[in-house]
Amino acid sequence: MSKNQPTSKWLTIIGIGEDGLAGLGDEAKQRIAQAEIIFGGKRHLALVASFAKGEARPWPVPFDAEMADVLTLAGRRVCVLASGDPFFHGVGTTLARKVKAQEMHVIPAPSAVSLAAARLGWALQDIETVSLHGRPLDLIRPLLQPRARILALTSDAEAPAAIARLLTELDFGASRLTILEALGGPNETQRSARADAFDLENINPLNVLAVEVESGPDARVLPLTSGLADHLFDHDGQITKREIRTITLSALAPRRGELLWDIGAGSGSIGIEWMLAHPSMRTIAIEADATRAARIGHNAAACGVPGLVVVEGAAPKALARLDTPDAIFIGGGGSDTGVLNAAIKALRTGGRLVANAVTLEMEALLLAQHTKLGGDLTRINISRASPVGSMQAWRPAMPVTQWSWVKP
Repeated sequence: MSKNQPTSKWLTIIGIGEDGLAGLGDEAKQRIAQAEIIFGGKRHLALVASFAKGEARPWPVPFDAEMADVLTLAGRRVCVLASGDPFFHGVGTTLARKVKAQEMHVIPAPSAVSLAAARLGWALQDIETVSLHGRPLDLIRPLLQPRARILALTSDAEAPAAIARLLTELDFGASRLTILEALGGPNETQRSARADAFDLENINPLNVLAVEVESGPDARVLPLTSGLADHLFDHDGQITKREIRTITLSALAPRRGELLWDIGAGSGSIGIEWMLAHPSMRTIAIEADATRAARIGHNAAACGVPGLVVVEGAAPKALARLDTPDAIFIGGGGSDTGVLNAAIKALRTGGRLVANAVTLEMEALLLAQHTKLGGDLTRINISRASPVGSMQAWRPAMPVTQWSWVKP
């Protein structure tokens, strides 16, 4: 084998719990003892200090997601220590992006979520899990469904109180919160409180938060289907209304891991619901108006998708150098041929484009594109009952012409 070619299974990744060496099997201990270099957090390294013979290297601050220090040692006996299961929101996932599976040997331990479920007697397949470790707490919002059970990985001692405040603000104050601290170690504890009466102090930074969701009459529950009520979005009237939004999302046909460009995003409702379809979904919202662009960011956080990217600027110029989209939506008020042509050009092969027209000028553009490129044309008419004196009558909304097309 050449000097620069890594040996097979040169990297060992070991999950370790709060019980340290006592919780490790013979194979894990043997590989720690044989390692030339051992990486891990300072807490992990301290747990094996009495047993390890190799050089201990704590992770750099800030953490290097490129794993440069580890990769330069390819071919040597390297061990990485991780909390619990290294492939559940752990460093194993980061390393797997850089190191082939054939070069790694992984010995996982129970994850904090598995330990928490075991302590509570909760079936893992019936609960929701979310990592809030170094991530926005808003990610918990879509999971707040009546009678749901949630296990949340937190970042620090302050997170449980912050989550309690958020739940109370959203009228989930009756929810029961259980903090499971230092799971698997000698200092393991478990304490509970209602969200709206949360008064627990001196919380261990190593904690998992269990939430038993109870909703009040005004709870902000985000439905699991597309077509959220318009009032769930802050807007100035520039919004794709609920019924049209549902039809539009159906035409966009979200698929796991895809990226949407929402051009002329307005309130951001289309891009937000696209991301709510699955945690892997991504949206770039392009909006020329600064006030609306800021509003989109607020709406995204309030709907539990804070990762939505807002680009403030006018299309087509603002579309330059953005990641290639899998799908594109263009709202109904425009009439710029340049925007439509730029979107068609940017879309990947097999990608979907959906454009809505409410103006005659925009409709003319869509009719021309349909004649040129094909696709589907749909005319959408919605009427809503509203008072007429002491009675009710139908009031039609502005009709929408929708063109949907798949790029060959």
